Amino acid sequence: MQSPSPSETLGGSDAENAPRPTVSVFARYIHGWSWQAFPIGMGTGAVYVTLAGLEDRFNALTTIETGFYFINMALFVFNAGTLLLQTILYPRQAWRLVQDPVKGIFVPLIVLSFATIIIGTVNYAFPSGHVSAGFIYALFWVYVIAALLTCFPMIMIWFNKPHDLMHFTPAYAFLIFPMMLVGVVSFNVLRVMDPIDPRALGVLLVGYFFQGLGSFMTFFYLCIYVIRVMATGFLEGHQANGAFVACGPPGFTALALIRLADQARTILPSRGYVTENAGEIWYAASVLAGLLLYGLAVFFFIFGILPYWYKLHKNLNEILGCWALTFPNVGWISTTRIMGDIFGIEFLYSIHLCLTIVMVLTWFTLFVLTVVALCRGLIFKSKEEDVLKDILPAYDEHEENGIPVVADEEQGTSMPMMSESRLEQR
Repeated sequence: MQSPSPSETLGGSDAENAPRPTVSVFARYIHGWSWQAFPIGMGTGAVYVTLAGLEDRFNALTTIETGFYFINMALFVFNAGTLLLQTILYPRQAWRLVQDPVKGIFVPLIVLSFATIIIGTVNYAFPSGHVSAGFIYALFWVYVIAALLTCFPMIMIWFNKPHDLMHFTPAYAFLIFPMMLVGVVSFNVLRVMDPIDPRALGVLLVGYFFQGLGSFMTFFYLCIYVIRVMATGFLEGHQANGAFVACGPPGFTALALIRLADQARTILPSRGYVTENAGEIWYAASVLAGLLLYGLAVFFFIFGILPYWYKLHKNLNEILGCWALTFPNVGWISTTRIMGDIFGIEFLYSIHLCLTIVMVLTWFTLFVLTVVALCRGLIFKSKEEDVLKDILPAYDEHEENGIPVVADEEQGTSMPMMSESRLEQR
């Protein structure tokens, strides 16, 4: 057997004794940031949307809502900028997140977060004269285009691979949510438009079109969710948070149908569309449908909240999933106030006030816990080895040892998998 040459021995010794590359904390956070950050902004938007529906108004309340509106915009810019920086510096990690079977479903939430900003702009920027109705109309079409350009590519990526239905969670419906929320954005935009404006009819019909598309598709997801619960029992661990996402489709659909039909009462008769009574017929039918969906949304909320404390893992590294306690519930909470207006039930105003207070307290609790988890490096922080693998591909220990990486769809993480040859050796 030929002995190694001095140069080979020296080269191997130098490689072994070479100092390990270091990675800054800033780089680890940039590399570890994910699309799961957008629910924080959506939860912030949920606060001012529910506050805006309160019956008793005062000046300080508008100031508080406006403060949450600016926090939401700041979070949106920060998250989008961080992910853009990640794409530039670590393109492999950025593409990995998009393809991840669990983390990839959060990509469309950037569009949902933009929807809350549009609603806030209608509520706070338009009345003060900072933006015009034409600008908000343009934002509506920007949102529709962004929803289409985001949802369909992600649907193609996600459905291109098989998924275990026994690990199903309602959060998978995030792939469709931006299209479903077009109806909600539509009636908010119509609030600042003249009913006799020909463009108003387009906004109304587009809102109905996408609301139907998104609602029916998400209801298919809810059917799978019920089947999964029947097969495996209540969702546990981090998936227990996803149970509250089930409140979103029926709640937002009820809200959108009633609000869109209310706008149709003035838009349709203005130019004699369909029949003279078309608007009133649409409104009456929508109130009935909204009441039915409202009951379903409340059921899903109770269905998720009763076993929640016993099924949830109390770990700060899973705090991001807890933001599902906020934004999916906005639809049925806001519908509670609307039902009070329609039927003149004062008690519903009190319920809406209590739910709004709970929403605000939930936001403060989750925000503090999220900051604590971030400071402790429990979320959004990659390991040094993971960063080095993307900077220096040769540093990939898994590839060197012949251990491929597979995605664990239940936990949303990656885990090494032993090859058959190594198992045989053991």
